[in-house]
Amino acid sequence: MIELYDPSVYERGVPYRDLAWLREHSPVHWHRDPQTPGFWAVTRHADVVHVSRHPELFSSYEGLAMSGEYPEPDKELQRLLMLNQDPPEHSKRRSLVNKGFTPRMIGKLEQHIREVCDDLIDRCSGEGDFVTQVAAPLPLQVICELLGAPVEDRDLLFDLSNRLIGWDDPEFQTTYEDGQAAGTELMAYGNALAADRVEDPRDDLITRMITPDADGAVLSPDDVGMFTILLAVAGNETTRNAASLGMKAFFDHPEQWRRLVANPSLLDTAVEEIVRWATPVMQFRRTAMTDTTIGGQPVSRGDKIVVYYSAANRDPSVFARPDVFDIGRDPNPHLGFGGGGPHFCLGAHLARMELRVLFETIARRLPDIAPAGEVRRLRSNFINGIKEMRVSFGPPSS
Repeated sequence: MIELYDPSVYERGVPYRDLAWLREHSPVHWHRDPQTPGFWAVTRHADVVHVSRHPELFSSYEGLAMSGEYPEPDKELQRLLMLNQDPPEHSKRRSLVNKGFTPRMIGKLEQHIREVCDDLIDRCSGEGDFVTQVAAPLPLQVICELLGAPVEDRDLLFDLSNRLIGWDDPEFQTTYEDGQAAGTELMAYGNALAADRVEDPRDDLITRMITPDADGAVLSPDDVGMFTILLAVAGNETTRNAASLGMKAFFDHPEQWRRLVANPSLLDTAVEEIVRWATPVMQFRRTAMTDTTIGGQPVSRGDKIVVYYSAANRDPSVFARPDVFDIGRDPNPHLGFGGGGPHFCLGAHLARMELRVLFETIARRLPDIAPAGEVRRLRSNFINGIKEMRVSFGPPSS
């Protein structure tokens, strides 16, 4: 039996074989769900794009974007997240936040990202854990820079984000309620930063978000708090796991690592292939707002729809040799940042830059990096995550 819901399945790895079978034989497939009547699992690239680009048909707000069922008070709180909003409310919130994520604003961070990467590599020698020593600190330090938060708060943000998305993993010794508490703490953290910037404006994302735009629109402290929660997942967990899974892909395909080390001009296409291959966010859910069809399959109003980016990113009708990791792949219309439409990843420019600078630095300074143990994966049906990956760094070059 094909099982896509049980998070324990993903501890062994993404079930690509099952996703491929569905994509070929039942691309819009009715799947059981222990909490609800079930959902439609959408696995073809074209169908994922269709659902993503039609929020008027497939709502994030109605049943929330995350799989699972939640108490009504929790649903109302989660609907304050842009992740769980539809246009026009989503569009208004996004326009206020977007001014901190333009290519020009992200470009200003490049030198800081280079300094962070070099500092992280300076600390690497012998054997260690790639996740906690390299992949996790990079986005956390960048988030601190964006928010104007003290860099020493990165450990706090690391802990809160793990609790928020890892409550289904027994190793984190947490619960759904503790995950909710972590979200509340992150919201309070963002609220406090916003309140401080009202009194002491700075050149950071928080100040830009609470500064009225040309029409006088502004984010409230609660809006900033909710965005801090979103940033902790979208800006931290995704980049962390793309970096870890990208490094693992190079370990599994050493000829591609040698290719990158010898030819750094491949960095841009390598980053796109890393995101396609890793697909850190494996799926999102929508709710059908009317009777409609997806890929010819009728769906009814109120039905839950789960789009599987992991399957879409290996669709052979779109990607030649989709199960081959090829850092020169071009074109590469992956859906690792979403399927287009209003929820396309706000931080795509930032994630690309972080990954490009990180792998450029590793290839230059740690060309002999190698695996040194088993990889331990996150128990989650949402985030494709690695908890630990032991590596042999070797002495970093200057």
